[in-house]
Amino acid sequence: MVLTGSDYDKIKTGDVAPNFSLLGTDGKTYSLKELEGKAYLVVFMCNHCPYVVPKVDELKRITADYKEKGLVVIAINPNEDEHYPDDSYENMQKVVKEWGINFLYLRDESQEVAKAYGAVCTPDPFLFDEEFKLIFHARIDDTHGDKPATKHELYEAIGEFFETGVITAKENPSMGCSIKWKY
Repeated sequence: MVLTGSDYDKIKTGDVAPNFSLLGTDGKTYSLKELEGKAYLVVFMCNHCPYVVPKVDELKRITADYKEKGLVVIAINPNEDEHYPDDSYENMQKVVKEWGINFLYLRDESQEVAKAYGAVCTPDPFLFDEEFKLIFHARIDDTHGDKPATKHELYEAIGEFFETGVITAKENPSMGCSIKWKY
């Protein structure tokens, strides 16, 4: 496990989200541009990362609280699974049930989507507006690992966006395990 931060050199605020077509844990294929919403949260995550596991409940809360306002939450697992079998598609399907995940969980088998976004760690969230323009790329909250959060930065930023149309919160880089790239 290596603690690493987000790559802010790839996609910048105002850039359009790279489209994708990825297999979901429900067996269906999802394309970003075919989803209908007023905002899109794309989070690169995996099943085993000790920095992701404590954030799943917060992602479920974000999904539940903002779905009616038009937020679409999409988690993408780019980790290779030969050396990290916990991150296999089959195990993704298991954790969706075990953890009660209420958002889309997609598999980036080729890792091309993670590369296009410049994702480098799990979790790594990107928030886009209705036109798929990046409006916020920052950590989920103010803690890493299993310490309780005192500030739910992503939740508050989404709320501010839906209330005012802008986000004034400072972007703090996400930190977590490095994405497990194929050799």
